Amino acid sequence: MKLLTGALVAMLAGLAARDAHPAPAAFPLQGTWTLVAADKLLPDGTTVRDYGEKPKGRLIVDAQGRYSLQIFKSERTRFATDNKADGSVDEMRSAVMGSSTHYGAISIDRSAGLLVFSIEGSSFPNWEGTTQKREYTLDGTELRYKVPPRPDGSVPVSVWRRVD
Repeated sequence: MKLLTGALVAMLAGLAARDAHPAPAAFPLQGTWTLVAADKLLPDGTTVRDYGEKPKGRLIVDAQGRYSLQIFKSERTRFATDNKADGSVDEMRSAVMGSSTHYGAISIDRSAGLLVFSIEGSSFPNWEGTTQKREYTLDGTELRYKVPPRPDGSVPVSVWRRVD
């Protein structure tokens, strides 16, 4: 009887394993990333800082590819008062031009070597509702991507390091 019970349990386990679905692979960018560099490549091949000497930033990506990204220039002008609405034109300009933030969904087009950002909300309203593609490399804990060229021909380059 023990032999029959053992055989029945083994058969049921085999059937259950056959019908089980493998767990989906984790999204490769899932996690928290810190900004290492926010530079730009000039048309002559020179690389210069785009967000100052010590830019700050965070990129957070969940298992489904939803993301939130923030980049800040460290050298932004501090406001003279604690009320943002009272900021001067120069303070406002520094705040806006010294930051880039957006959120939405990110996917990977491996065959083309592209990150695809589907932007839902952005500090630059013109990006909202757009899809933007970036050439990228992912090497261990480093993610590097290029933004399409600006009108002046410069190409922004962001470099991120995984922190978790």
